[in-house]
Amino acid sequence: MPIPDFQTIMLPLLRLTGDGAEHTLIATVQAVADEFHLTLEERAQPLPHAHQTVIYNRVAWASSYLRYAALLISTGRGRFRITQRGQDVLASPPKRIDILYLMQFPEFKAFREGAGTEKPPVPKGGDDTGAQTPEEAIASGYAAIRASVEQELLEWVKAASPSFFEQLIVQLLVAMGYGGSQEDAGKAVGQTGDGGIDGVIKEDRLGLDTIFLQAKRWDSTVGRPTVQAFAGALAGKHARRGVLITTSTFSADARAYVGEIEQRIVLINGRELTSLMFEYGVGAVPIGQPYELKRVDLDFFDE
Repeated sequence: MPIPDFQTIMLPLLRLTGDGAEHTLIATVQAVADEFHLTLEERAQPLPHAHQTVIYNRVAWASSYLRYAALLISTGRGRFRITQRGQDVLASPPKRIDILYLMQFPEFKAFREGAGTEKPPVPKGGDDTGAQTPEEAIASGYAAIRASVEQELLEWVKAASPSFFEQLIVQLLVAMGYGGSQEDAGKAVGQTGDGGIDGVIKEDRLGLDTIFLQAKRWDSTVGRPTVQAFAGALAGKHARRGVLITTSTFSADARAYVGEIEQRIVLINGRELTSLMFEYGVGAVPIGQPYELKRVDLDFFDE
């Protein structure tokens, strides 16, 4: 079964603490994973852009929301136990504990309304029925924005002139650390018509090795014959490394072929190209102010 969302976890988590004993977050994560019969892969699934697993993040937020509603109380670093209010809820349990259910408790309502501050993050969808934790909402929102920008980048790249496309490749490779300077790279790239080689660029600033380039601003799929021809051009230069970039895609046969030959050829399709452009800030610029996320420093409060 899929990993349960943090609201689905809240009632089972409260039941786990119903014995009145102190529970640790780490042990509770394991117990929740067992209760929902998660596989090893599901237990290890990482949260995007964070150093924790999805299930750990969701159990942590479930326990936090239960504490905000005074159904659990913190007893130390990463430890909690059920309160009398929590026991009362278990005595006549609802079918589900979610944000809407917790709004009946004044402590949780004050937390949600923020008492003169901006309302705390609302999970997925901007309503109180969302399934995502705030970190997951940020990650999915970022992914949606990035996908939209990369799609727009691809459209602009396809509409660009051949010379602009060449210069774009130069800027990207320099931004990635290849070619020394943009001036050096610009001299090397753009030597079209030389046995199927569109350009040569330094692998590092010292020029200890070179990489041969071919760029295809195509709409149609690049097949195995094109890649074979590029490999042949590399062999004619006694070269072992090459990069073939296209604004379209590569066929399965083309990708399989580069894994069979001795030469090291990297294939970069349109989606991968715009992903690199986004990552290295080529044709894409930041918008707005960055958000710095913080957590409570529990070491600070150790007495």
